[in-house]
Amino acid sequence: MTKRIHRRIFLRGLGGACVAAPFLGSIADRTVRAQPAAPPKRLIVMYTHYGCITTRFFPRKSHGPLTAADLQSTTLKHLTPYVDKLLMPRGIRAMNEWTVDMKRGQGNDRHTQVNGSYFTCHPVTPNSDDPFRFAAEVKFNAMPTGPSLDHVIARQLSPGGEPLFMRLGNFRESNDRTISYSAPETRYRGVGAAEILARLTGLFSDPLPSPDTYQAVRGKSIIDLVRDDLDTLARFDMSRADRNKLEAWKALLDETVRTVASAQCNASVAAALGVTQESVALASALEISDDALAGRISDSMDGADLYSSLAVLAAACNANPVIFLKYPGYHVFRALGLRISCSDLANRTGNTSDAGPCLPGVLDMLLTIDDYHARKFANLVEQLNRFDEGDGTLLDNCAAVWFQDVSDGSARNLNNLPIVQVGSAGGYFKTGWAVNVEDGSPDLTTGNSELACADGAPGEANGYTQSTGTDPSLANAPINKYYCNLMNALGVRAGADGFPAPGGSGPVTHFGMYDRTEDFIGGGVNPPTIHDPGEFDALKAGS
Repeated sequence: MTKRIHRRIFLRGLGGACVAAPFLGSIADRTVRAQPAAPPKRLIVMYTHYGCITTRFFPRKSHGPLTAADLQSTTLKHLTPYVDKLLMPRGIRAMNEWTVDMKRGQGNDRHTQVNGSYFTCHPVTPNSDDPFRFAAEVKFNAMPTGPSLDHVIARQLSPGGEPLFMRLGNFRESNDRTISYSAPETRYRGVGAAEILARLTGLFSDPLPSPDTYQAVRGKSIIDLVRDDLDTLARFDMSRADRNKLEAWKALLDETVRTVASAQCNASVAAALGVTQESVALASALEISDDALAGRISDSMDGADLYSSLAVLAAACNANPVIFLKYPGYHVFRALGLRISCSDLANRTGNTSDAGPCLPGVLDMLLTIDDYHARKFANLVEQLNRFDEGDGTLLDNCAAVWFQDVSDGSARNLNNLPIVQVGSAGGYFKTGWAVNVEDGSPDLTTGNSELACADGAPGEANGYTQSTGTDPSLANAPINKYYCNLMNALGVRAGADGFPAPGGSGPVTHFGMYDRTEDFIGGGVNPPTIHDPGEFDALKAGS
C-alpha cells in the first residue's frame, strides 16, 4: 500500500510565523525551497480609564487620509511623526452601556459592566435591573460570562496560553476596573514590572541566548512542534540529495528559531530601553499593592514608560504576541500638579458625585491627563519604531492600539469610541487614514464634551443625562468586528461557526455573546446573537 504525504506541512510557532516544509523531489516529483520565517505579528494594547475630552481628541476628518496638520490641534499631536502609520477606526461602539433607564445595557454599575464587557462582549453576572442598587455582589463583584480578547488570542498564539498582561504600577484595583478574564467569571490580575523582567531575563545573553534557554522560556522549538512529521518524512525512501535537503531544512528551521528569537533580544538592548535590574527595583519599590484607595495617595505614573519599555522588549524578544498595558483607575496625577483622582475629575464635580456643580477649571485638568496619556502612547510607538525588523520596523509588525473604557468620561457613553492604532500588523491594516466604519462620512461628530463646565464658568455637570456624550443614534458599529480584524491579523483561527477555536481552520467572523448593546439588558436573557458578523473590511490594506 502506497503511503501518502501531505503536500505541505505548516508549522505554527514563533508568535504565528509560518514556514513551509519542502516537498522532496524524489517522493513527489517536486522541490519547494524552504521559505524564511516572516516577522511575527503582535498586538500591544494600552488601556486607560474615564475616556477623554472628545472634542479635543478627534481630528475633524473622520474618514480619509490623515496628515500631520489634521493631528496638530488635537490631543494626538504627539503622534504626528507617525501619521503615515496611524489608523483611526471611527464610528465604533463598545458593549453594555450603563444608563439610568437601562436603554442600552445592564443595570449593575457605570464601571463594572463596562469594563467587564469591554474585551469579552459578554454580560456580567449576577445581573442587576436596578441602576442604583449598591449591593457589592452586583456593583463590584459581578463578572462577565466569557473570557476576554487577550486570553482568546493567547490560547492559540502565546506560550502557555497566557497573555502578557501588565498592571502599570502593579495596582491591585477594585474588581469593577478589571478587564482581563481567563475564563467565565475568572479574573486575571496580570503581572508587575519585577515579574515581567524575571520572565524576560532568561532570554538575555550577549550576543545570543542558547537554544535551550530560549526553548525553556518560549516552550517547544519549531523542530519539536513538528518532530513527528519530520520523522515520518525521514522514513520514506528518498534520494541522498533529498535526504540532504531535509537535513538542511531542519538546520534552517533551527537557525530561524535562534535568529527570530534573539536578533534584538539581549541585555544591551534592554539597557538601551532603560530596562535594568536597578530601574525595575526602583519602580517595584514605589509600586502600591493595596486596594483602589491606594491610587488616591500615590504619586504620578512616572514609571509608565518603564512598562512601555518592558512591552517593547517583550515584543522584540518575541516572548509573547499578546501584550496589554492597563493604566490604573482612581489615580491622582500629583506630578502633573493635580490633587484629585482622575475618576472624580471625569465626573466634572471633583468628587464621587456624577451630578452637581462643576469643579472650576476641571476641563483643563482633564486635558492635562489626556495629554499625559497621549504622550505615553507616543512614547510606546516611538520605541517600537526604533527596531528594524524584516522590511520595516518592529512597529510595522505590530498593531499598537490605545483603547479607552468610554468615550466622554462624564456621559460614560460607549458610542463614538476614541480608538487609535499605530502599525499595520505586517501589512494587514490600512494606515495613514481615519476610517469611519459606520457609514464612511468624513464629518462624524467629535462629541459634546465641552457642553458642560467649559471655560471655567460656573455650571452644572450631570452624567446621568449624558449630554456631554454623542447622540446614541450615531457611531454604533460593533467593536466585535474590530476584534475580528485584530485576531485575523495575528493569525488566530476559527471553527466552522466563525468563533475563535484552537485547531480551527477558518477566519474569525464572530466574537462574544452579543454585538448590540441593547441585547445586554437583563444580563443574558436574550439568545446569544451576533447580528453583524465579519471584520471591518474598510480597515484592511488595499480597501
